[in-house]
Amino acid sequence: MTTLLEKAFNEAAKLPEVDQNALAKWVLDELHSKARWQRAFAESEDILERLADEALEDKRRGKTTPLDLNRL
Repeated sequence: MTTLLEKAFNEAAKLPEVDQNALAKWVLDELHSKARWQRAFAESEDILERLADEALEDKRRGKTTPLDLNRL
């Protein structure tokens, strides 16, 4: 455990139990959320690459139109 993390846990240990539980839930949710996003992006890499290739091919064939910012 790093010194900074140990310091954070020591400070958190001074909080009331309800606040400790809220903090613990938030930390765990953040850790799980990050892991889910990393898995989702890793699994979607092939799909994103294929979509990018299709978009480039459409542009090459003249099947695209420039974005008109005034029409957004």
